[in-house]
Amino acid sequence: MARFLLLCFTLLFFAQCGTTQSMVTRKTAKGKALKYYEKGMSLLISEQNEKAINEFEKALKSNPKFIDAQIQWAAAKYDQKKYQEAEVGFEKVLKIKEDYTTKVYYTLALTEWRLNKFEEASAHFEKFLSLPKANEKLKKQAAFHLRNCQFAEKAFKNPVPFKPKSLGNKVNTENAEYLPSFTADGETLIYTVRIRGQEDFYISQNVDGEWQEGKEMTDVNTDLNEGAQTVSADGKLIVFTACNRDEGMGSCDLYFSEVKNGRWTKPENIGLPINSNKWESQPSLSSDGNQLYFASNRAGGKGDNDIWMSERNDKGNWSKPVNLGKEINTGKEDQSPFIHQDGQTLYFMSKGHPGMGQHDLYYSRKGTDGKWGTPVNLGYPINTKASEGALVISLDGKTAYFASDRKTFDDADGSSLFDSERGGETDLYSFPLYEDARPQPVTYVKAKVFDAISKKPIAASLDFTDLSTGNTHVSTITGNDGEFLVTLPLKKNYSLNVSKEKYFFHSENFSLAEGADLNEPFILEIFLQPIPPSVPGSTVTTTTSTIAAEPIVLRNVFFETGSAALQDISINELERLKQLLIDNPTLRIQLNGHTDNVGSDQDNMTLSDNRAKAVHDYLTKGGINASRLKYKGFGETMPIDSNDTPEGRQSNRRTEFVRF
Repeated sequence: MARFLLLCFTLLFFAQCGTTQSMVTRKTAKGKALKYYEKGMSLLISEQNEKAINEFEKALKSNPKFIDAQIQWAAAKYDQKKYQEAEVGFEKVLKIKEDYTTKVYYTLALTEWRLNKFEEASAHFEKFLSLPKANEKLKKQAAFHLRNCQFAEKAFKNPVPFKPKSLGNKVNTENAEYLPSFTADGETLIYTVRIRGQEDFYISQNVDGEWQEGKEMTDVNTDLNEGAQTVSADGKLIVFTACNRDEGMGSCDLYFSEVKNGRWTKPENIGLPINSNKWESQPSLSSDGNQLYFASNRAGGKGDNDIWMSERNDKGNWSKPVNLGKEINTGKEDQSPFIHQDGQTLYFMSKGHPGMGQHDLYYSRKGTDGKWGTPVNLGYPINTKASEGALVISLDGKTAYFASDRKTFDDADGSSLFDSERGGETDLYSFPLYEDARPQPVTYVKAKVFDAISKKPIAASLDFTDLSTGNTHVSTITGNDGEFLVTLPLKKNYSLNVSKEKYFFHSENFSLAEGADLNEPFILEIFLQPIPPSVPGSTVTTTTSTIAAEPIVLRNVFFETGSAALQDISINELERLKQLLIDNPTLRIQLNGHTDNVGSDQDNMTLSDNRAKAVHDYLTKGGINASRLKYKGFGETMPIDSNDTPEGRQSNRRTEFVRF
């Protein structure tokens, strides 16, 4: 804003609305008053504001009604950020002649905005907008400022909770740390560090609630700058921004690196269609890694920078990016997207939505129709009249992380909100995010897949299904280490199928429709049983008795309460079982039914037998020869858990199969 008002008044205030006998203008001034004024203007042009102010004061002392000298005095005070004096100066202009120039109302309103006098600023913006001779370009700016004034007035009166806390001196140093990103389990932090102008990635681990000293990511860092990154939920993929590289397509492109054999691969340009000959930056991966949000000034946007999204198909190819549309993007800068692991809450920065004046932080929620809702400003004092930095949110939605170069964090009353001294020029902080701004609750499944005989990790296919819709939530393949981490939004029920050629599949059920304890994610070890060598195509050398001793539980086969009627949500699991039998034509299985201990022994025995038969009948109707199938009910005689809790009884109510 430096010298803004000087330029404004010297270039735009030449048109005048006439003079009165008591008013003096630059055209009617004479003698010493004019001499002082002209000298002051010359000093302003050479950026000697203080000396110019002295000359304007001499001109006003010579003639207090010298309106142009009063305007330039006030403008120079504004450029010195002496807003209280500037306000007094502009008000004097209006007292000399209120209709001398329309622009005084605009500049006075800007000054009052700086002083947090939002009601007065709004009144003067409204006055300016009502004037027929007001500059049309400035009218658009005034309307924008008026909207922000009205928002800021309410925001200051209704501050949101905000208590920032440093991530600690093992992360924050005398250097600049910014742009944090986290794995879904919250145990790994990747962030950008600037040391003597060089930007590189550092990584820190959370041990017992404390972030450890950041270590340089030497496999990814180069002699050039790396920054603005996003990390996948499982921490095995990083997408980041690099600019002006030999293989680059535009000013800045998106690159990626993956963990393979325990090390990060050499970064590669992510290529078309995500990168263009324009600027692409600030990526954010969805929890399943199949959606990539980013900022770009590419053609087809709504304003300076827009937020875009690309989807990855089953073959790993990215689709042509789509603009998030007018609900998110404005005619000004919209950037720094962060898509939460719930898949439906987007946090971002914008200059174009109602806010505090510069880049503010907002969130928007995706509706059931797939459209983004009206963005909500996170409020004051999270947002201020300065530009705020990018925000990321923890998996449970309770904690927000950001970087800031603020010298202090002050409440509306001027009291400090910060808990300790800062480390460097920009540091990383966290704060509890107030409830209304939190995303939908999410938990995660962290597991490792093993061969049940050798106990060695193996790669396997995963399929998480939303049981309410039958739609795939996540479908992927683990690495050779067998590890995976998948996030699951609450308020839904999910099935998991883990499969590998020449192995029996493994299924799990996650009943989250009624909520779950986010402090206890699902940590699993999954052992896949090899299909015995008597089945054609199998090369596993083991004993039949070992395999037969381990039943395969069908955890996603459900019946109506007290009945043997199969529920529709069982179809996916039953179809997998049918396909297993088709793929292994000599495999013969016995279906076993089990119940909890509620009810009489005889009733439970009958119910379990009928439920096993229901699965048997589904398979035979699907084309499986009945000679390959048996069924038997065991009632409550073979529990695998306690019957003293609802969860234990649910585990005991199961259908399983064994080979015979």
